Amino acid sequence: MTTVSTKPYLIRAIHEWCVDQGLTPHIAVVIDRHVIVPNGYARDGQIILNLSPDATSQLVIGNETITFQARFGGKAHALLVPIANVIAVYAAQNGQGMAFEPESIDEQLEAAEQLPDDAPEAVGDAPGEGGDEHKPKAPPRRNHLKVVK
Repeated sequence: MTTVSTKPYLIRAIHEWCVDQGLTPHIAVVIDRHVIVPNGYARDGQIILNLSPDATSQLVIGNETITFQARFGGKAHALLVPIANVIAVYAAQNGQGMAFEPESIDEQLEAAEQLPDDAPEAVGDAPGEGGDEHKPKAPPRRNHLKVVK
């Protein structure tokens, strides 16, 4: 049996909490070839997206991806964000939420292909091993955000 990560559940929970409290839920996303967002809105390889009901339509926070439609510069766009690319979910007004370790979908796929069929599903980089120089930098951490692996 494949175990689903807790990350999408935590994102959905914090999103729901923000909406219930009248706060504006935002996600910070690392941009790579799997992320579909309008050109020109990312900075330093990351983008912050407003997931409030007023800013989105057809929002679906699934176990693998977040999909929705939003307006950028007055024009509607369909967006797709893999859960692995979400590095934080928080309320814009007070910064309360949760940060996550950056993940790479390509690294996950490569690792899964190299595993024998009976190997555990979850694979992560061991600290200190190579490849850190190619990982995107996480946004500055705030004291009230907790890193979840």
